[in-house]
Amino acid sequence: MNVGDRVRLMSGREEGIITRILENNIVEVAIDNDFTIPVSRREIVLIAPEEAKAFRNTEPEAYAKPAARKEPAAPVLAEKGIYLAMVHQSDELLAATVVNNTDYDVLFTSGEERNNQYRGLQNDKLAPKASRVVTHFHMKDFEKWPTLIVQFLQHRNGAPGLFEPVTKKVQFRANSFYKSKKTAPVLNKEAYLFQLDTKPVTVDTDKIKEQLSEKPAAQEKIKVQAPDHEVDLHIEKLVEDHAGMSNTAMLKLQLDRFQDALERAMAANMHEIVFIHGSGNGVLRKEIQKILSRTPGIRFFEDAKKEKFGYGATLVRLR
Repeated sequence: MNVGDRVRLMSGREEGIITRILENNIVEVAIDNDFTIPVSRREIVLIAPEEAKAFRNTEPEAYAKPAARKEPAAPVLAEKGIYLAMVHQSDELLAATVVNNTDYDVLFTSGEERNNQYRGLQNDKLAPKASRVVTHFHMKDFEKWPTLIVQFLQHRNGAPGLFEPVTKKVQFRANSFYKSKKTAPVLNKEAYLFQLDTKPVTVDTDKIKEQLSEKPAAQEKIKVQAPDHEVDLHIEKLVEDHAGMSNTAMLKLQLDRFQDALERAMAANMHEIVFIHGSGNGVLRKEIQKILSRTPGIRFFEDAKKEKFGYGATLVRLR
């Protein structure tokens, strides 16, 4: 039995969807896509799609087919990537689904975090253009939803490059959640969609210089302000009060400040710059070096002087 399977209780006629796999052979079942109850695996049986076809006039939503008069849904022309899609099973119940819209296999694990306590949910290998439901959430409990954490690694036999493992945390906030509704790739269904992988970032220094030269009369006043030789990216150096910020928000702010300093350093023809990111868990360092490895105009980068920064800074040599 897996999350997302439709089952029937042996003690009655109630049917539902498995939303979680618990310990001691207990599963959580959403009855009629509404209220959730814990049930022993011995007390439920799987419902096959064929059973619904043979004995019902209508099919369960999970297996329903488009009406005969409707045209087949057009393929979704979405950008390639790895996504988390929150798909409605009913008005009340949402299925959290990992979607692999790439040409690579994806090995992934998923879990949830509440009050700094982690709990594993699912792990699997997704083939290209495949998906997997990892858990379910009720809309009525939106304010209590945990942070979802997905770790993944892309792979393909004979691939010309090496992918780094990625850890992505998704925190749900009402002001951004309801704006994320769009058609999910692979599933071809409307969903609240969050991309888990990041796009390569490139710096177009020619464009920066072109923008600065658009007004020759004011060119002397509009000069690129070179950043400091050492740029400290510790969060307390960037914002006075960060107590209420999530880890994702802090990382985004740090990367934005890094990107801004790097662009100005390149436009100002600096020869080198040092980014102080700290050692910590290494997430910021990895993201910075991932961007540097994809950025043209970088001669090389390395750990800065260890006697001064330890392992908490990266020296970047510019062309």
